Amino acid sequence: MNKKRIIVIAAVAVLLAAAIFTKGFGLFGNGDGERLTLYGNVDVREVDMAFRVGGRIDGISVEEGDKVERGQKLATIDPAPVNTRIAQADASIAQARAQLSELRNGSRSEDVAQAQAQLDAAKAALQKAEQDVERRRPLVEPGAISRDVWQATLTQRDQAQAQADAAQEALAKLQTGARPEQIAAADAQLRAAMASRGSLALDRQDTSLTAAVEGTVVTRAQEPGAIVQPGQTVLTLSIDRPLRVRAYVGETDLSRVAPGMDVEVTADGNDKTYHGTIGFISPRAEFTPKTVQTSDLRTDLVYRIRITVTDADDGLRQGQPVTVSVVPRTAEESR
Repeated sequence: MNKKRIIVIAAVAVLLAAAIFTKGFGLFGNGDGERLTLYGNVDVREVDMAFRVGGRIDGISVEEGDKVERGQKLATIDPAPVNTRIAQADASIAQARAQLSELRNGSRSEDVAQAQAQLDAAKAALQKAEQDVERRRPLVEPGAISRDVWQATLTQRDQAQAQADAAQEALAKLQTGARPEQIAAADAQLRAAMASRGSLALDRQDTSLTAAVEGTVVTRAQEPGAIVQPGQTVLTLSIDRPLRVRAYVGETDLSRVAPGMDVEVTADGNDKTYHGTIGFISPRAEFTPKTVQTSDLRTDLVYRIRITVTDADDGLRQGQPVTVSVVPRTAEESR
């Protein structure tokens, strides 16, 4: 009897152990209710601030460690060279506008009258030159005048004819007005001058460097008085919000995470527990990065996930190692 009791007790013990290791032979879930622990780092998110135009830095209003707001003025470049070019562009616009207005309005009556007077004078000179030719023609054969004098008389007549033709053409242009092609060309020249001025106005606006995002100044690379080229880094800002964590989940645990799941984030030396949500899971597998410490082999394939911390403060620093605990979903949330 004692022997049978021992056998029964041993059998129950074996079944109990099997139930524990198989989670109730599959009748009591597969472990999804347990929290999944992941490891990662706070993302380093920075932006290099630079002027779009080059020049001499007039001033920098922030120091390393200062908090800045979006749109806050950070530094300025001496605008004098740009202002000089803008003044030149304004003069070019005025000149182009006056030329276009002259072509559109046509010639003044005074200009037409002056051209008519010049034509009359040219015709009178031509008439006198023709009379000289007719008067001296009979004198050439007898030798009363030299061949040189006769040739000079013909040349004077031809010159008078050319001057009369030019005066006639000038008067016709004034009376007809500018051709449509001339007006179109003048209008294009005006628009080109205005576009050049607009570009210079943008250059003057870009002599002021403003913060593109809210953040913290981590690097002050230049000082007032320095000559910088377009695109040369002046300040580097750390993007504080939203604060993101980069973590990695093993291939075997991939089914236990999903976008929108809640997580808790902790860091060494910080007693506070932060909260966040999974926002992104990489569709591509990669090998475990060397900076990530996991309990699995480093050669295992993992998937990168991005977590947005909703209650971050200065206790979390960019690049800092953190531990992520994934809060499992309830049965209703999983449906």
